[in-house]
Amino acid sequence: MEAIVALAFAFLVFPFSSPAQALSSNYYDHTCPQLESIVRSAVQNAMSNDKTVPAALLRMHFHDCFIRGCDASVLLNSKGKSKAEKDGPPNISLHAFYVIDNAKKALESKCPGIVSCADILALAARDAVAMSGGPSWEVPKGRKDGRISLASETRQLPAPIFNISQLKQNFAQRGLSIKDLVALSGGHTLGFSHCSSFQNRIHNFNATLDVDPTMNPSFASKLRSVCPAHNKVKNAGSPLDSSNLIFDNAYYKLLLQGNGIFSSDQALLTTPKTRALVSKFASSQKAFEKAFVESMIKMSSLTGGQEIRLDCRVVR
Repeated sequence: MEAIVALAFAFLVFPFSSPAQALSSNYYDHTCPQLESIVRSAVQNAMSNDKTVPAALLRMHFHDCFIRGCDASVLLNSKGKSKAEKDGPPNISLHAFYVIDNAKKALESKCPGIVSCADILALAARDAVAMSGGPSWEVPKGRKDGRISLASETRQLPAPIFNISQLKQNFAQRGLSIKDLVALSGGHTLGFSHCSSFQNRIHNFNATLDVDPTMNPSFASKLRSVCPAHNKVKNAGSPLDSSNLIFDNAYYKLLLQGNGIFSSDQALLTTPKTRALVSKFASSQKAFEKAFVESMIKMSSLTGGQEIRLDCRVVR
């Protein structure tokens, strides 16, 4: 309950701007027509060397938008004792910031001072999905970059241990619906989780059970072998689904089989409405992709910045 109150309070203090803040798909058509091809090349080049880049960029965009809107505050570096979002506990494992840096550098040489880091990140997330076999879409553009980035605000992010009430409230505070919650959770089709994010389900689950009984026993056993109770292996963990480099609907199929990784994944099966959406997306890749695109556009239209940064990691 305290976590929910903290989230609600944080939202009241730091409201997002209206989604209608002059975003447009042709925002840079005259000022920087090469924008999309430059960002696409940066993502493509990074992917050719590191297959984890798409998951990293998609997660980075989510984590940016859920704090102060999509304002690239997640890219800012900490300064002295003032810790930025990227150094908050949920963001320490974020990576591939260099992809945005590379795109920004190329754009500054072609159209200096024109394109926001927030727009670059939104486009990079879209390209990451499309290049992983998922859908593509027109990204509304015209975001500004934020000047404030606080590690303490990362507690506003939805946590992997959240139950359905906490998830619904967290998304509703950002104007996102239950359908958005289930569709955007499908982003877990890409990626990897460290043991610490699901340890609560496979060791000391409660006073009488060691393992979460909603988990498929053989899946739980596999996770326990990778993540023992006193795990000392720094990068130990598990892919978030069985085809974690491909954007597909396997996440939902696995969830229905008791093979979801996080408590927050399992939570999607605990109400009739969210469970029905999981079943719908599990049975139709097309329905999932359509809902995902609509929800991504909605989420990425949360704005809150004030400037165009020349260096994505430093305020002007």
